[in-house]
Amino acid sequence: MTIHIGAQPDDIADVVLMPGDPYRAKWAAETFLEDAKCINQVRGMLGFTGHWNGHRVTIQGSGMGMPSLSIYANELITQFNAQTLIRIGSCGGMQPHVKMRDIVLASTASSTSTPSSTIMRDLNFAPCADFGLLHKAFHAAEALNLPNTVHVGGIYSSDTFYSERPDLDEQMQRHGILGVEMEAAELYTLAARHGRRAMGIMTVSDHLLTGEALPSDQREKSFGDMVDIALKAAFAS
Repeated sequence: MTIHIGAQPDDIADVVLMPGDPYRAKWAAETFLEDAKCINQVRGMLGFTGHWNGHRVTIQGSGMGMPSLSIYANELITQFNAQTLIRIGSCGGMQPHVKMRDIVLASTASSTSTPSSTIMRDLNFAPCADFGLLHKAFHAAEALNLPNTVHVGGIYSSDTFYSERPDLDEQMQRHGILGVEMEAAELYTLAARHGRRAMGIMTVSDHLLTGEALPSDQREKSFGDMVDIALKAAFAS
């Protein structure tokens, strides 16, 4: 049990999926896991542990933004010994060919800063996904023959949801960034620091170029493929 996760030491599985929204964690656990048990309710940040195809899995909400995710990822790694952490969440599309409901497998995560930036000082650390997970996630997505496109490439982890930097968005688009979200860069940095596996799988729920946005009820229904890919990537041989 930690300050933010009210679970017993053996309540957390080696593999943890991390949606930002705690109610998305509840939905994913009820939809994909067998015998799912709620193992955390501290501050309303729900977490569940159950089984998928015989494999033990935890799904723990992380909250919005890198500072919040940093708290949960740090405690999951250092106090509960989680080995594989996969962010499952939404992102905003930043390229014309990245469409609504498409899935983005984030190979890298750029940012202007993260909670770990003070450690790096003058170094611009390049946070990246675990290649094994990324490779398996891509093949899992191919095998599903999804109606929406799966993209592999760089994303941007922003400190703000309502951007005041259209010039920065323009440069991200110019440099091929596929989408923007708020957590992956810190998750990748923490995984590198502690020698764990991490990656981010995001569903495009809104678009910076077109102004499109999925209503909240459609977001949940569109995220099943992303969770399926995450689970198959985590346990593929």
